[in-house]
Amino acid sequence: MRPGGLPTPQPGTPGRARRRPDLTLPMPKREVTTSLAVPLPLPPPSSAPASASAAAAGLMPPPSAGAAQQQQQQQPPPLAELERVRRVGSGAGGTVWLVRHRVTGRPYALKVLYGNHDDAVRRQIAREIAILRAADHPSVVRCHGMYERGGELQILLEYMDGGSLDGRRIAAEPFLADVARQVLSGIAYLHRRHIVHRDIKPSNLLIDAARRVKIADFGVGRILNQTMDPCNSSVGTIAYMSPERINTDLNDGNYDGYAGDIWSFGLSILEFYLGKFPFGENLGKQGDWAALMVAICYSDPPEPPPTASPEFRGFISCCLQKNPARRLTAAQLLQHPFVAGPQPQPLAAPPPS
Repeated sequence: MRPGGLPTPQPGTPGRARRRPDLTLPMPKREVTTSLAVPLPLPPPSSAPASASAAAAGLMPPPSAGAAQQQQQQQPPPLAELERVRRVGSGAGGTVWLVRHRVTGRPYALKVLYGNHDDAVRRQIAREIAILRAADHPSVVRCHGMYERGGELQILLEYMDGGSLDGRRIAAEPFLADVARQVLSGIAYLHRRHIVHRDIKPSNLLIDAARRVKIADFGVGRILNQTMDPCNSSVGTIAYMSPERINTDLNDGNYDGYAGDIWSFGLSILEFYLGKFPFGENLGKQGDWAALMVAICYSDPPEPPPTASPEFRGFISCCLQKNPARRLTAAQLLQHPFVAGPQPQPLAAPPPS
């Protein structure tokens, strides 16, 4: 008996009529995603590469003999065999070191990420690293693998001895066309693989002694911006964002990441030609957010000077359209007369050290 003398309905026997027969409790639905069913495991504390850890844990099927040999050739060297030579860069997300493999003498870039990352972030980075390791293109910096030591994440990358193009002026249009062609080729490759960079800017475009230009810092940089700095408040990052990404009202709330990459690319190429940030040098380096965002969203897109060739002026116009639907894609831009001319031969690669 319930308090008050009301009988308690027994299972299988009819009880009181429901007062609200229209109310139901929906069963929870399983979220359907396109992510991997089994997250890639993190490397063990012994600093073994992530892919080796997955095989040891039995989460990957045993490869065939040929595949095993190829996989062995692609494995990054153990972290203990990498000697730090010097620091080559640092930023809000981490520090980049030039390291040398003691056994082969081969140079690499080792990016050490700041902060202690929780399990969800590390799993997400591990999945992203797996995608980046599969990216293979002459204009994309190669990602060799990831290590974890004492909770610290370290990413092994291809080393570019010429550094970034940040602060460089490229006034010669033939050389600038060659730089633009290489970067566009890398962007087109990433877009074909459904990878959006989201942070193309001069400091993320690297060059080597043979004048080969490659795109860096895609994938992991986006994850860190979302997880470590939710506001993503860097002025340098905002400076190269497209207008519709800053002010979603400009395109009815729709953002096309592929078109956003083209805006950032066009702005970077124009900056190389001018030798300064196209919306104003003070805005790009020291300007406040409000003035910078107003200039990007409400000013006319910047243009090359009248002394530039018609081909270059038209090329930049195809990139810096306020309406993202009017921007050409990377594949279309590769057919533009400015970059579709004869391709110069790269300089001889430096001998291995």
